[in-house]
Amino acid sequence: MPSGVILYGPPGSGKDTVTSELVRLRPEFALFERLKAGPGRTTGYRLTTVDHIEELSRAGELLYRNARYDAEYAIDRQGVTSLVDADRIPVLHMGQVVGASAVAAFPLHWIRVLLWCALDVTESRSIGRGDKDVEARVKVWHETREDLLAHETEPWTLALRTDQLSPTESAKAIIEALAATASAESQNIRELVG
Repeated sequence: MPSGVILYGPPGSGKDTVTSELVRLRPEFALFERLKAGPGRTTGYRLTTVDHIEELSRAGELLYRNARYDAEYAIDRQGVTSLVDADRIPVLHMGQVVGASAVAAFPLHWIRVLLWCALDVTESRSIGRGDKDVEARVKVWHETREDLLAHETEPWTLALRTDQLSPTESAKAIIEALAATASAESQNIRELVG
């Protein structure tokens, strides 16, 4: 069965950095570019309109849809299928546990990776990359922590502290889990998030 990777974590936890390292180590990995309608960052997205997202939703073509940072985001079935059909391993970035669960229902062998870092790391990484909405990202870090605590029995294949592991170490752990066809299981979320 083809595989995919779900990277879940708060802003600044390293989703982009770990994805870049996965692609560097094994070029068959590919960032899944979510559909996005609204302001803000454009890199790593397929820009569209809210009407188009709504149309895909009505047609049952969305795996998940959410709103954040004054924008609409969506993960479409066809986008995931296109990557798999091209013999790529899609890497999806998620910020909500329910989204990670919704995507995991798509028939791939998913490696579900929880990336975590301390609040001050999120803040310094956000400032360091020039984000204009650092306060909003700090707020989302807290929301992500609450989301995890509300779903603490949610299964994860790996839980990685990106403030303690290098991007290469994190990427290699994911590649090893993929090779071992590791399964997801409950993690000690309260210990992880403090």
